[in-house]
Amino acid sequence: MPREIPSPVAGAATLEETVDAIAAGFDPRVEESVEAAAVHLARLANNRTFLGDLLLDQLRDAHRTELGAGGYGPQAIVLSPVVGGCFLRANIWPGERDKCLRASGATSLVYGIAHDHNFDFLTVGYFGPGYRSDYYEIEYGDIAGYRGEAVALRFVERSALHRGRLLHYRAHRDVHSQHPPSSTSVSLNIVHVDPGQEWYDQYGFDLDGLRISGILNPSASETFLRCAVALGEGSALDLAADFGRNHPSTRMRLACFEARAARESCAAARDRLWREAETAGDLMLAREAHARRTANSAIEQHEQGKAQDNESPADDHERA
Repeated sequence: MPREIPSPVAGAATLEETVDAIAAGFDPRVEESVEAAAVHLARLANNRTFLGDLLLDQLRDAHRTELGAGGYGPQAIVLSPVVGGCFLRANIWPGERDKCLRASGATSLVYGIAHDHNFDFLTVGYFGPGYRSDYYEIEYGDIAGYRGEAVALRFVERSALHRGRLLHYRAHRDVHSQHPPSSTSVSLNIVHVDPGQEWYDQYGFDLDGLRISGILNPSASETFLRCAVALGEGSALDLAADFGRNHPSTRMRLACFEARAARESCAAARDRLWREAETAGDLMLAREAHARRTANSAIEQHEQGKAQDNESPADDHERA
């Protein structure tokens, strides 16, 4: 589970002081850097008024003043630009009886979705009883990453991120499935930023079957590739064919085959593409391609059955 860091830190810091302090850097590989960043986050959490004042100022200004690099969702508020290879964030966790949870559903707020992270971050409970988590650990290097892959998830405990509790979530190791707090809660984060992290997969997990349920962080490059291929330019198709064979990211290679297969109206042509992917020399790609071929075959058989059902008696007579 995430590493718990004792945080009996005296004194409080302003948001501005904390941003200046973390500009020195947060390197999760260096113990002294983790400890220093934890102290800065704990001092910010000791400031019991800064976040409420900040949100009120935003409301008064009709959101004309940017917060950090800009918020990226109603549940998360970015509090600083990237400085020292990290940034500050606040997360709002609706409680189990809150109207927005009942209206939007738990999964829209990431509750009940077991996942790891492809980045390190520090988090501290700032307000409320805190979300609860079932914590697990994985060996990332043992995972190929295809859907349905069995994973050795090791259960550790269930506990809550209560006020003042400070944790270090380790990239590609700590897994949790979050549950709503008993009432609205807020956590504060220092999030480490790695320029190459988008190429490292973040997984969703099926806890009942102890398997990979999917990849949760599709990259912008995959989206661009899919759009380019769908638009039908020959150069895009050539690039997708090349990337499908040679790109260092298996996930990008899979996206190339998916994009090309989506253009094919003929089941046989789709099958040829997925056969090529199966023999491309990568376990994740081979397993995903096999699943696509199986689904493609089922669709083809269903369509053939419908065509036969729609044939008229006159057609049968003519063949006779």
